[in-house]
Amino acid sequence: MVHLLLVVIYLAFISLGLPDGLLGAAWPTMYPEFGTPISYAGIVSMIICLGTVLSSLFSDRLTRWLGTGKVTAMSVAMTSVALIGFSMSDSFWLLCLWAIPYGLGAGSVDACLNNYIALHYSSRHMSWLHCMWGIGASVGPYIMGHLLAGGRHWSSGYLTIAILQLALTVVIMLSLPMWKKLPVNATAKPLSLFQVLRLPGANHVMVAFFCYCALEQTAGLWGASYLMLKAGFTAETAASLGSLFYLGITVGRGISGFLAARFCDNTMVRIGFSIIGVGVLSLLLPLGKLGAVVGLVLVGLGCAPIYPCVIHSTPEYFGADRSQALIGVQMASAYIGTAFMPPLFGLIADYLDIRLLGGYLLILLIIMALSYTRLIHVCRIHPS
Repeated sequence: MVHLLLVVIYLAFISLGLPDGLLGAAWPTMYPEFGTPISYAGIVSMIICLGTVLSSLFSDRLTRWLGTGKVTAMSVAMTSVALIGFSMSDSFWLLCLWAIPYGLGAGSVDACLNNYIALHYSSRHMSWLHCMWGIGASVGPYIMGHLLAGGRHWSSGYLTIAILQLALTVVIMLSLPMWKKLPVNATAKPLSLFQVLRLPGANHVMVAFFCYCALEQTAGLWGASYLMLKAGFTAETAASLGSLFYLGITVGRGISGFLAARFCDNTMVRIGFSIIGVGVLSLLLPLGKLGAVVGLVLVGLGCAPIYPCVIHSTPEYFGADRSQALIGVQMASAYIGTAFMPPLFGLIADYLDIRLLGGYLLILLIIMALSYTRLIHVCRIHPS
């Protein structure tokens, strides 16, 4: 029964990734239809991010009230409805309106599922589950691109993903009795944000998550532009090579699942830091086109173990009764980094030089590594 539930959770993680790349894939055909500047995609993305921040912060109370299974089903259903709303939108402001439930649904399911896996399954499953997210994030844009190439309207792409999400909602609803088989701490009280911030090490893990997602999203958003403007690839080639960053994350998380059976979470995170460091150096040094591509791929490979392994170690550092609150705050910090730091580098690239990408990533890596090292030190002094 537990193994069957794990299959459902794997499907849920694929579902989490499916909508993530849709806006970027469809926006070139959407914004002329709405009569908006191309930059307005950032507004929709910002609304989604703010919704995920809010729902992540409330995930502790919501999960203790309804349970992980019901929160997951409700969140996936909410995302499905939002995607249907996207497919029916005929104005930019309707997109903004539907972006609200989109973000609220995504944040809740992300936080509660990550905590559930951290409590009940091994580190290797955490890595493989996030690998499943990468598969979903790759398949979503592929479906949209395939439909657009076949002459279909962008709305059909959103509707297709919405139908897949609705089907998963039914599967999760049918699996609800299985979620109750694993023990939960029903007596612990939810923590307020102020209480979480007072926990030893909480501020360090928040900074680490902020920097991680800032680094990952900045590299993913600007990698192709960097390859075109700095390395000299054509726009088409740069776009294809830029996708290797996400392939590096997905493949890296698959490999991390096997390595996690041998190495502890701390070691896996440090391995990730080291690989990112080598990748950043490849971007900084004058190694030509090949060095730029290899550097981007290595940054993706290095990112692979960090996110899942830090989440998996949260109950160890802060206690099982506090982990949902901590993971919710970690998710919120991650989404804030996602929302603000890639656009900040866009301004740097616009007004200074896109060749500063390597230095920008290096600064984020150093702050992240120092914060994580401080987290380990503090939590060993003040064990949960």
